[in-house]
Amino acid sequence: MIYLLSPLIKDETISLPMIKFELLANEIDFGESNLLMFTSKQAVVSADKIDSRWKEYDTIAIGGATKKKIEELGGRVLYHPKEFYGEVLAQDIKSFFANKRILYLRPEEISFDSKGFLAKEGIDLAEQVLYRTSCCTYPLEAKPKEGATIIFTSPSTIRCFFRNFTWDESYTAVLIGKATKAHLPKECRYVVAQRPLIDSCIKKAKEIYKNSDI
Repeated sequence: MIYLLSPLIKDETISLPMIKFELLANEIDFGESNLLMFTSKQAVVSADKIDSRWKEYDTIAIGGATKKKIEELGGRVLYHPKEFYGEVLAQDIKSFFANKRILYLRPEEISFDSKGFLAKEGIDLAEQVLYRTSCCTYPLEAKPKEGATIIFTSPSTIRCFFRNFTWDESYTAVLIGKATKAHLPKECRYVVAQRPLIDSCIKKAKEIYKNSDI
């Protein structure tokens, strides 16, 4: 009983997608930018649907899944931090890309204010919103069964889950990363995946069933 709340369908899981995506832009205003920044793979997918010229630019990829998607679609990753901490990201960009004009292609809602944080370091980050994430709606009978392990892949999947269902104390949450952890209610039992990838979440969920103490 491993429930995956991402829109992706994966073997050995029960698909219960909590979010859907809507494009908000018809074009990308590259302006004078010479470096792009992505913090989600959906932003990469959205950019590719809107204007394939994004591939002509070097990119900053935040997160393993984001880097993988950029490379799958033919883009170039110039910088990929192993961990996404605001302070580290800001210092690295200040050190490596102070002379670059960066365009952040992003969702409507974000869990971290990159623009505001980088502004404190004197880095002017241009932004363009490409897409919106909204919640799927389910009847009560779709609620995960008792004892389920539930994989949350973003803050949005947490928010949308709790719009549909209440938490059961028999559940265990598997979280894709620290940014997601900050949005989970304190009463929820959880573990964090070893790496910020869905496959790593599934691996962790399997471990839970092998070890009743987790």
